[in-house]
Amino acid sequence: MATTSTASMLDEEVGESIPPDTAHAVSVSLPTWRANVGYEEGEDWVLGKMKTGYPRFFVHKSIEAFADAIVWRYGSSIEKACLFPSHAVATRCMEFLQRHVPSLVLGNTLRIIDLYPNSGLANGGVDSEAAHIKPIISAVIFPRSHTKVAKTFWQHSGDGISSRRADYCHKAFDDGRLTMQRAVMSPSKGPRRYQTKESVDLSPQCAHTKGLDAKDYIQFVEERFGRNLDVSLAHSAKLAIRRRIAGALVANVDLHEALEMLSPPARTEQVEGFSERDVYLYPCGMSSIFNTHRALMACRGEMKSITFGFPYIDTLKVLERWGPGCLFYGYGSSTELDDLERRCKAGERYLALFCEFPGNPLLKTPDLRRIRALADLYNFAVIVDETIGNFINVHVLPHADVVVSSLTKVFTGECNVMGGSSVLNPNSRYYQPLKAFMHSDYEDNYWPEDAIFMERNSRDFISRIDRINKSAEAICETLKASSIVKEVYYPKYSATRAFYDDCRNKRGGYGGLLSVTFKSYLQAVTFFDKLDTAKGPSLGTNFTLSSPYVILAHYTELDWAARYGVEADLIRISVGLEDPTELRWRFQRALVVAAEMKAG
Repeated sequence: MATTSTASMLDEEVGESIPPDTAHAVSVSLPTWRANVGYEEGEDWVLGKMKTGYPRFFVHKSIEAFADAIVWRYGSSIEKACLFPSHAVATRCMEFLQRHVPSLVLGNTLRIIDLYPNSGLANGGVDSEAAHIKPIISAVIFPRSHTKVAKTFWQHSGDGISSRRADYCHKAFDDGRLTMQRAVMSPSKGPRRYQTKESVDLSPQCAHTKGLDAKDYIQFVEERFGRNLDVSLAHSAKLAIRRRIAGALVANVDLHEALEMLSPPARTEQVEGFSERDVYLYPCGMSSIFNTHRALMACRGEMKSITFGFPYIDTLKVLERWGPGCLFYGYGSSTELDDLERRCKAGERYLALFCEFPGNPLLKTPDLRRIRALADLYNFAVIVDETIGNFINVHVLPHADVVVSSLTKVFTGECNVMGGSSVLNPNSRYYQPLKAFMHSDYEDNYWPEDAIFMERNSRDFISRIDRINKSAEAICETLKASSIVKEVYYPKYSATRAFYDDCRNKRGGYGGLLSVTFKSYLQAVTFFDKLDTAKGPSLGTNFTLSSPYVILAHYTELDWAARYGVEADLIRISVGLEDPTELRWRFQRALVVAAEMKAG
């Protein structure tokens, strides 16, 4: 298995991609505590060096360049564009802008530009009865002064285009193969909406019918990505990903048995009615959460949701800003479940409870059995984000109506592609209405090149998880043995371990994510600065990745986070595949230097 060299990352300066020299990297180097604060403060010595950033927080330069090109052609100097994979997504962004900036006038200061492949379809071998293709890019054009609002939708929904889509479409745009002009229809047939729900098919055999020269396209992809990445196989790659997820989700998997399994998808037979058809792919993990929430509101009506446990920041923001609001239980405690039960008994109704298993960054685990019982009694859905626990370590499907995950993390490992999934539980009382909604509404907006990278990277994810579990426990032991460490947060050592174990697969581990706090702020800063790992946002990478998580995620709300026990100087560590002995030695060296700093 090819893994990224961690040593090569350590020499990179502020703003370099992680992995270095990777065009579509998911993380960015912020190697010191000061650099992280400088990023949050908007200091030019940091922002001016940024080659990339975490994709939902930092608009990739390829996307920005393409958006500027569209505005230059179709807009004005006082306007900006936000790019989306479909007209439907662009419409949701436009509605968000109108809701928050009522002065925006549709068609004047706010509009959508749909870009289509510009060749006619009559001679392209496509049935003219169903040959009205969808746009490949939909750009929302708005006044530059409202960029922050549009960026909020981009970040929270996760539905923006990927940098690979931007690269490909920008080239087609510059070559004149992508314009506002819709495809020309046969005069004898009225225009009809293209029937497929997939946003675009870029397979070479379909390239000519969509205004893309097949020979040029194949050459373009092979030159950039190598002959082992045949885009014509994108559909098969997506099917393989969905089957891989389904196979990991449906049974109480013995990790060592899973390592020996040649075909995990065969395990789908063990859950009646469940198959890869219940797995839906999205451009990123937040997109799966956002669209699951949207689907539930469409099926059940707009009711308040519940966030149980201290959540990843954007999950809470989605539930607060779309729909009638959210009941927030930031401690994830039994006392809060008591309060929820009292509210439900008093007649309060809720759409769904969203939780992480375990939570980020304190690694607390929710009591899914009790949550499931309350949901069944009081008729609300349960949405479980198992990203940190992951499919192989934990088995949460029996307790959830929908399981969501960020495939960007340990599933891919390589830190070079985004992805997300939502899985419907066929035994859920909401399964049929959700399934019907997905049938009519779901768009496959997962870019083919991204799917190919995701499929390739995830082939060995089961074996990687086993190694990461063991190394993470070893690092926890090293940290817990230090006199300067105040607390190590890890599911194995948490007061909520029993809830984790209740859903832990046979011989499954406790995951690769942990957090640590120190007895003084200076010790935390020194430890972080001296720690010899890659440092930047994200988690689940094949290399160990560290960050002052609270500084990055909650810099403008540090006091609020502290109320829930999430301290500003907490350091989050995602353990990778390095040699465990060498990795422990790196941590020990940083601890020795940090111990020289006085506590208090």
